[in-house]
Amino acid sequence: MGWMDTLDVAIAGGGIIGATIAFESAHAGLSVAVFDRQNPGEGASWAAAGILSPAPENAGMISTVPLGRASLALYPEFVATIEELSGESVGFRPKGTLEAFFSGDVQAKLNTIVALHHGLGLRAEPLRAEDAREIEPELSNELEAAVLRPDEASVDNRALTRAVLIAAERAGAKIFPGRKVQSLYQSGQRCAGLIVDQEKIAARWTVIAAGCHSAEIEGSAIYAPLRPAKGQMIALRASDFSVQRVLWSDSVYLVPRNDGRILVGATVEYVGFEKQVNAAGMQKLLAGALQLAPGLADAQIEESWAGLRPDSPDHLPIIGPTDLEGLLIAGGHFRSGILLAPITAQLVREWITLQNVSLDWARFSPMRFVETARATNT
Repeated sequence: MGWMDTLDVAIAGGGIIGATIAFESAHAGLSVAVFDRQNPGEGASWAAAGILSPAPENAGMISTVPLGRASLALYPEFVATIEELSGESVGFRPKGTLEAFFSGDVQAKLNTIVALHHGLGLRAEPLRAEDAREIEPELSNELEAAVLRPDEASVDNRALTRAVLIAAERAGAKIFPGRKVQSLYQSGQRCAGLIVDQEKIAARWTVIAAGCHSAEIEGSAIYAPLRPAKGQMIALRASDFSVQRVLWSDSVYLVPRNDGRILVGATVEYVGFEKQVNAAGMQKLLAGALQLAPGLADAQIEESWAGLRPDSPDHLPIIGPTDLEGLLIAGGHFRSGILLAPITAQLVREWITLQNVSLDWARFSPMRFVETARATNT
């Protein structure tokens, strides 16, 4: 490969996070290279569903809401820029999400969810079952109530990741598939780049964005203690079946694609780096899908797959600088990597170019794990 010059930015990982950081950095005039152990964009970014929802899935995720809201607000312009520069369509559908409720104390659930969303500055409208079925006729007759979240969206994550990689290259980033990052290249108290296939790649700034493989890069595990969270998915195709919005229930979500497919996801399992699709996972997804939209009973199963989401010990993203000068981490986005790519890339680029950021990211600092790890080891 022969590296003559020091790069401005070396990025480990070419998924949606690494690709978007590469695009943002190259677009800002920096020299950038991305190194991916396989073909870029074929990990978690390929396996995702592409739901763009800043709503917290549980109380522990509430601190990510401002990040999610900021990223969702960037999406229309992000998509327009990427589509223009890449010449590819990314299947952006800003049509909202409908969350369906089937049983239990539905009214109390509705009130809690709507109040929580409003308190977080997110729009959410309670709907009676008949009103929900009027806007999404495929919803089950068993439905008792629903919440409409009109500002949410979805995107074809595979198409988006591919388009971002093209746009990054066109902006000047160099992308190297099949190049395994072994370790950080350390020079004293500084991260001076990466060691890739035994070769030193010098860079002023180094970004670890290798998803659940980040912890395998020597020197970065203390900052990015990420592990894989497996998710199984199915793609269905049904004639005479049409859904406009993303549909959620307690057990599954359905994501319509522009090509007529309906994605059904997703399980969460901690089974290491195993990516097999299994009968129990498929049964759970299909049962949930048919409960939500019984019209899918005759649908063809077009594809099934599993992906490995990068999960951190507290399930929150790890974004920001470390105490090793020149090293930044951008990982642990768990189920929100597609949503959080634009804001993550913007904050990393701001830090690299300005040493300042436009949104408080202290809560997501990699240093929160370092202190714990060092205390344990002393």
